[in-house]
Amino acid sequence: MSETNRAIEAVFRIESPRLIAGLARLVKDVGLAEEMAQDALVTALERWPSSGIPDNPGAWLMTTAKHRALDFLRHHKLADEKHGEIARTSEEAAHVSIEDALDDDVGDDLLRLIFIACHPVLTPEARVTLTLRLVGGLTTEEIARAFLVGEPTIQQRVVRAKKTLAEANVPFELPRGEDRAARLGAVLGVIYLVFNEGYAATAGDDWMRPALCEDALRIGRILAALTPDDAEVHGLVALMEIQQSRAAARVAPDGEPVLLADQDRRRWDQLLIHRGLDALARAEALGVQAAIAACHARAARFADTDWARIVSLYGELAAIAPSPVVELNRAVAVSMASGPAAGLAIVDTIASDPALAGYHLLPSVRGDLLFKLGRTREARAEFERAASMAKNARERALLLERANNC
Repeated sequence: MSETNRAIEAVFRIESPRLIAGLARLVKDVGLAEEMAQDALVTALERWPSSGIPDNPGAWLMTTAKHRALDFLRHHKLADEKHGEIARTSEEAAHVSIEDALDDDVGDDLLRLIFIACHPVLTPEARVTLTLRLVGGLTTEEIARAFLVGEPTIQQRVVRAKKTLAEANVPFELPRGEDRAARLGAVLGVIYLVFNEGYAATAGDDWMRPALCEDALRIGRILAALTPDDAEVHGLVALMEIQQSRAAARVAPDGEPVLLADQDRRRWDQLLIHRGLDALARAEALGVQAAIAACHARAARFADTDWARIVSLYGELAAIAPSPVVELNRAVAVSMASGPAAGLAIVDTIASDPALAGYHLLPSVRGDLLFKLGRTREARAEFERAASMAKNARERALLLERANNC
């Protein structure tokens, strides 16, 4: 194989996931999208040895493949509907159109393709295999080696998965609401597998495949923005950020692997480390908040609530993500576990914090604790102050009622 042909195949290996993802959105068929991507590769193998590799090979491949898609759509009398969408993508176009952005709250074809490949109509094995093939760009041989099975098994699995998606008429769009949440676990699993394949390639001449790591990390960050309250997503992003921070130090100039003990830690990417630690802190904080919510959920009656456990959990949360609001919530838990005086002592230490200056729950909590201690005149003043700060009409009415009850 010539150097040019090797370069072309290397380019295609990098670009094929985006190529297939973009085409699948247009032609609504994963198998057909892969065929069109392969057609673009054949065209490149025919033309680039004489014309040279273009400055933007990915855009060239996408344009060529979309011309093929346009021919297909014309043949099926759909050109009028799709022509404008296809024409928007050219070698110079590197942004998402306004129409696409309005129609899609993520605006990422690769992410859409992963959710489609992880559709519940497919078996877990088929989801991982299809994602590694389409999104990871792995060959049948590489996937077979990763799964420790024969190549024919993987080939059959890929063919059946494509056929199943086509027969089920799976919509080529991002799922929303409960459907998205139901598929999230499978999506996280395959994103990690794609990252892992990039971090430690199962085959080939290179120990790492940085493009796979970058794609997995980028998609993970998109998911984190899409699901800000999901600890598992932030945990995966934290893992990938921290692992990726060592990428430059893991490979010697000659391509040989550098083991952890021998790595030059000055080459570790500090920005990625900080991002990873931030993501980890967020995941841990969300995990503690979930544990607090679980304490309430497990209690059949309010009196059965394990307040001592909740106090301990708020202590953990304060250590991970310290804030005056967390401390205020801890004060409430302490008051339930050890009495209102103990809770009030904590509240009084944060009462002058500027961050709580306009926070109506500070005087509301203080009023409740004062009321329980029999200091009703002071409690009334606190409830009235809380009501003056509250923005919600019903909450304001409740606080004024509590003031009157004092």
